[in-house]
Amino acid sequence: FGDQYVKQHNRNTLKVLGTAGEPINPEAWLWFWDVVGDRRCPVVDNYWQTETSGPMISSIPGATPMKPGSATLPFFGVIPAILDSEGRELEGPAVGQLVFKKPWPGIARTIDGKHDRGYYCTGDGVQRDADGYYWLTGRNDDTLNVSGHLLSTVEVETAVVEHRAIAEAAAVSAPHAIKGECIHVFVVLINGFKLTAELEIDIKRRARVKIGALAEPDVIRAVSGLPKTKSGKIMRRILTKVARNERDLGDTSTMADQSVLQELFATGASDSIKY
Repeated sequence: FGDQYVKQHNRNTLKVLGTAGEPINPEAWLWFWDVVGDRRCPVVDNYWQTETSGPMISSIPGATPMKPGSATLPFFGVIPAILDSEGRELEGPAVGQLVFKKPWPGIARTIDGKHDRGYYCTGDGVQRDADGYYWLTGRNDDTLNVSGHLLSTVEVETAVVEHRAIAEAAAVSAPHAIKGECIHVFVVLINGFKLTAELEIDIKRRARVKIGALAEPDVIRAVSGLPKTKSGKIMRRILTKVARNERDLGDTSTMADQSVLQELFATGASDSIKY
């Protein structure tokens, strides 16, 4: 909408800016600090959960050097750790699962299904840089983060597959300059159908009606097959790479049919994006 909607108001009394709930990308952080705070108000980006009952990773206004997009450093008395996929604790710069090692005054007495001793598991991914700053990367499970709202991939796929023209669908996220992430859906059409502009509009409308406006796909790409493991599971990791036009796919040895990759990369992701 432009900066004028903010700048038409007197903001001289602002002392501190706060952001929470979802990780804020550096671009949004810089706009918040520059336009709303006139480059004079510290931005407090804090990470917490309902179960923690208070900030766990947060900057201290005027005391903590800020980094756009980072929740910065652990709060007083909080001891975070990062675990790899095998549950091993990582030291120094690392990427993995965010956990907390010691209790704190506001911790919930009990968490359903989390009674094993050792760590408080947040279910969130995190990156720690060389300065010890923490950067939240989102939930560890399959979710789509659209404008700060988490959507289940299964939920979106179910809505799309309900269309009579769709045999299979897989939803992943792709970067978006405004929303942070957008929904990129790969579909396998039933024989006799082609992905026309009219069909694309109809599929998007179905997702909007079924779930809500946030679930409307930004990109729909028709393919003859989806990358799957030998046990039949859709490899969303591969599709995420394709949606972002990243050619380094990592280990693909478990893929049942490698030939689908050539078709997936035949059209660049940017060629299909419609904002």
